[in-house]
Amino acid sequence: MNVTEALKARISVRAFKPDPLPETLVREILDIARFAPSGGNLQPWKVIAVSGAERDEVVALAKANLPGAEDDRPVYPANLWEPYRSRRYKLGEDMYALLDIPRENKGARLMHLMQNYEFFGAPVGLFFVIEKAMGHGQWAHMGMFMQSVALAAIERGVGSCMQEAWARMRVPLASHFALPDEEMIYCGMALGYADETKAVNTLRADRASVDEFATFKGF
Repeated sequence: MNVTEALKARISVRAFKPDPLPETLVREILDIARFAPSGGNLQPWKVIAVSGAERDEVVALAKANLPGAEDDRPVYPANLWEPYRSRRYKLGEDMYALLDIPRENKGARLMHLMQNYEFFGAPVGLFFVIEKAMGHGQWAHMGMFMQSVALAAIERGVGSCMQEAWARMRVPLASHFALPDEEMIYCGMALGYADETKAVNTLRADRASVDEFATFKGF
């Protein structure tokens, strides 16, 4: 699998098989991802990987603290504007259509959303940790590292789902993992083998064309 194939193959997997991932494979994925770009070579990321009983403890912690709360670093800006609002709305509607959950069934939609906190059934959960004092640049470096994890994983047949939903659990997770005051969890990632029999894993988010986001000058 080359880079182009990996980029096109990677999706947010929302239904995983229970098959375990060995620690050696998770380590291999992280060992490749550590070569992600990092301005000034700060490498501002840390990772906490959970599986087995440790994973189950985190799931139980989340359920005990739902619905959670956003802090001063929310996942989305307030009053999201166009075209971003419509893009987010369409993705949600496309996903729920595949799940056969109509808009009026708020309970079923909420239940699916809550599966974030079970890693959508994935056997491994990753949590990405950054120091609170880091700036926007370092958060961008974290994102490049996370993408590198996802691409290294898909090359090895392992699916992933980047989960910003875990941002609502930053406080209880920080306590659970005994993080020092200067560190915080950015988000989580589910890691495992995609269940290809589930319709939700056929979802492919629309992408804007190059002409919609790029301006070419001097060519």
